[in-house]
Amino acid sequence: MKDLAGQVAIVTGGGRGIGRAIALRLAQDGADVVVADVNVAAAESVAAEARGLGRKAIACHVDVSRKSDVQAMVERILRDFGHVDILVNNAGILGPTAPVAEIPEEEWDRTLDIHLKGTFLCCQAVIPHMIRQRYGKIVSMASVAGKEGNPNQAAYSVAKAGIICFTKSLAKEVATMGITVNCVSPTVVETDLIKALTPEQLAPLLAKIPMARMGKPEEVAALVRFLVSDEADFITGQCYDLSGGRSVY
Repeated sequence: MKDLAGQVAIVTGGGRGIGRAIALRLAQDGADVVVADVNVAAAESVAAEARGLGRKAIACHVDVSRKSDVQAMVERILRDFGHVDILVNNAGILGPTAPVAEIPEEEWDRTLDIHLKGTFLCCQAVIPHMIRQRYGKIVSMASVAGKEGNPNQAAYSVAKAGIICFTKSLAKEVATMGITVNCVSPTVVETDLIKALTPEQLAPLLAKIPMARMGKPEEVAALVRFLVSDEADFITGQCYDLSGGRSVY
């Protein structure tokens, strides 16, 4: 697997958790990174870590659900770096944890806007440039919830299911243009997002995992690293699980 020297990678939601692990893994393996996050201080902290690895790295304040923010980010990247080669759509929130009958409309909309619309907007912004250079790697963060549907997490589950289907649609559109589009679907991973769950909410999720543990951000980052590598050039339109044996289809 060749290193990523000379490539520019965007990681949305890169200020913490899985996004931070992905940004640092790509930087470790040679990529220059753009750490995009609504928390610009957290993004800058990760960018500084990437620079400490000898890479060029910048932090961008981006709300991925706002087209103007996404466009401004890509324009800045093209101005500062000249190209964009890798997009990792990782930004997300847990969303409402409640029965469907009790979900406020605005929370439903916000969850789908950040996960699904954000993935769409970021892909839409980079695809023309990837087509022009006949090269690009896109990896989006789905979830086992998008396959199984978690009770009391309908908005999150639906958003992740949408990302899986969007991945397959876009992958077919650009399959002959040197661009691969895949997604990964982790089960519960040790991040701050999980801290929003109560022990009672977390217990049934862990009970479904045959390995009887949560995943680690670094394990997700390792799979993303493979999917953006030259060894994955013939892989597109796929959803890869990291579930400790929970999901086997």
